[in-house]
Amino acid sequence: MRHEAIEPSFESLLDLDGPMRRLGTGYDFVEGPIWHPTGHYLLFSDIPGDVRRRWDPSGVVEVARPARKGNGLTYDRELNLLVCEHVTSCVARYGQDGTRSELATHFEGRELNSPNDIVVRSDGSIYFTDPRYGRMPGYGVERAPELGFQGVYRIPPGGGDLQLLVDRTMFTAPNGLCFSPDENRLYVNDTDQANIRVFDVRADGTLENPRIFATGIYQNNDLGVRDDDLGVPDGMKCDEGGNVWVTGPGGVWVFAPDGRHIGKIRIPEKVANLHWGGPGWRTLFLTATTSLYAIDTTTGPRKEPFMQTGAG
Repeated sequence: MRHEAIEPSFESLLDLDGPMRRLGTGYDFVEGPIWHPTGHYLLFSDIPGDVRRRWDPSGVVEVARPARKGNGLTYDRELNLLVCEHVTSCVARYGQDGTRSELATHFEGRELNSPNDIVVRSDGSIYFTDPRYGRMPGYGVERAPELGFQGVYRIPPGGGDLQLLVDRTMFTAPNGLCFSPDENRLYVNDTDQANIRVFDVRADGTLENPRIFATGIYQNNDLGVRDDDLGVPDGMKCDEGGNVWVTGPGGVWVFAPDGRHIGKIRIPEKVANLHWGGPGWRTLFLTATTSLYAIDTTTGPRKEPFMQTGAG
């Protein structure tokens, strides 16, 4: 399956004819891939299956069942695992000894919708999106929302009051988010609106100057109707050169730092999320509906705080 270079610069990021490896399959709907920098393994979520799995070159094993229908995963600088849990509508932290604590559960006295994707800034603050997918049958616990909006939040370094970072009417389904390499910009996509917004990050970690970075991340079917089964904006990462990689119709769409759409990675299943790992952080892992895939790239991720702990 040949990848598509819309602009020649895309060919510097990966081999258009490079091999795609399927590392595991038979899952319900997989999400949240994250690479452990010293253990050299990948964790990923199966939300409807309510299980967290681990992949390394020896194969795939289960590491948590039930898993509170966890979605997005990441690590903090101390390599504690941070999990967006749909069943509990919270951001949870798992220490290396397995001890669980809850970092964010409510806003203004109301339960969060269902934290979805998560990223850590170099100062230790935690940013996450809060759409309502975890209140749908199969993907969490079906129940009415307590909040009347879907937001983007910040947990200050060391904890503290949860901060709502965006206008309450801005997003209808905030999902993937990532920082630019210098952390001066935060990108947030909206699955429902099929776009990506970018914000400037103030010195205190709050956001300003929202604007549209990319739009039209969808594809129509033969009837001219938007077909979300082909792929939608969901997981999103920024590479070391500032390019933005976001799931979309047919696989992953890649945008240059100035918003130009430069290429597409073709994957045979609908991709939900992606993350770099492996030697030198040059393997791109993709969770795609029922399977886990990997491709080799010639670029790596923006260096997140936890990545400084080991060589990859």
